Amino acid sequence: MKHIVVLTGAGMSAESGISTFRDSGGLWEQHSVEDVATPEGFRRNPQLVLDFYNTRRKESFDTKPNKGHIGLAEMEKDFKVSIITQNVDDLHERAGSTDVLHLHGELSKVRSTVDPSLIYTLTADNWEIKLGDKCEKGSQLRPHIVWFGEAVPMIEEAMHTVQKADILVVIGTSLNVYPAAGLLNYVKSGTPIFLIDPNEVKASRNDIYFIKEGASAGVEKLRELLKI
Repeated sequence: MKHIVVLTGAGMSAESGISTFRDSGGLWEQHSVEDVATPEGFRRNPQLVLDFYNTRRKESFDTKPNKGHIGLAEMEKDFKVSIITQNVDDLHERAGSTDVLHLHGELSKVRSTVDPSLIYTLTADNWEIKLGDKCEKGSQLRPHIVWFGEAVPMIEEAMHTVQKADILVVIGTSLNVYPAAGLLNYVKSGTPIFLIDPNEVKASRNDIYFIKEGASAGVEKLRELLKI
């Protein structure tokens, strides 16, 4: 069974209604990165940061996987499919994908500010973190998100996964965010690479097969090309 590794970005979830960060009108035009997505911002104004991610989390719980998410999950019938996502929503899992690695953390989880190994999962009925919500060691809980300036703990595992790919698929990412964009450098020579995005993406290599579609239509076309 061939191993397909899929790298997904914000465009994967955009069709589900999840707000993107970098596009025109995206979240970074409404909020300063330094204020809501850095350790310094959290120390300076934890209430603002908690409110920002509470809103994102509620939005995520209220959305549903799109046909692209579902199509990738269905591909597990014919392939071993590993998903490496830059997204912090859980739409891949809710669509049925069983092997999902989150590079930038998970909105549905929170963790201790003194012990990163203490991680807790929230639910659609219990989605809010407040000031004063503490871990069992008595420290304030924070979003389980990789902020700017923090290490990406799952990047090494992602590199190893990409090295095992028989086919690499990239969906809905500008390939401008590192270290995720650098994962293309770890694919074995001769491995087919498909890139699904409705927009022009400047790629650093010329061996990529472009599918200029959104996530749902693009995954459908990919499956046709792979004759599923």
